[in-house]
Amino acid sequence: MSRQLILASSSPYRRELLARLELPFETAAPAIDETPAPDEPPRALVERLSRDKAGALRPRFPHALLIGSDQCVVLDDRIVGKPGTHEQARSQLLAASGRSVAVHTGLCLLDAATGVRWEDVVSYEIEFRELDADEIERYLQAERPYDCAGSVKSEGLGVSLLRHMRGDDPSALVGLPLIRLCDMLRAAGIQVPA
Repeated sequence: MSRQLILASSSPYRRELLARLELPFETAAPAIDETPAPDEPPRALVERLSRDKAGALRPRFPHALLIGSDQCVVLDDRIVGKPGTHEQARSQLLAASGRSVAVHTGLCLLDAATGVRWEDVVSYEIEFRELDADEIERYLQAERPYDCAGSVKSEGLGVSLLRHMRGDDPSALVGLPLIRLCDMLRAAGIQVPA
């Protein structure tokens, strides 16, 4: 691969996912305001933030391919963020018990040299089982998903809390839709697998 590939993220989850493609890449944290605009729909939010993350790195890496991604979890038309604390994670899981949430993951590949962008939003539906307080507590003690939107790591023990998942790309749930990214990289002239 002759082009520099930059992941516009400090997320260890996105870094681990991108490493699966066995392409050389670097990471750089974009400095952007992630505040939703008034009345901005969740899908539009993740699309905009993915674009902004990639675009924020363009001055630093003017010849690179820049990957931006952002994710949100939605319950009752309300964005559910990263809990940050045990108490907030418990509250999020109790609210999701027996219900479905939508997970929207935005993705942008920006060719910094030409300004050409490939963008998409990959969505998933997750339905939780009816959860009781004891199993939520056991899960939180074991997994500690305080840095995960919606308090569930579907790629780990969080799968035990679920009734089903519906979507096209399970890597989107972790934060970087690799199937769609591979399509974009090929469109940009990058062979995957290399």
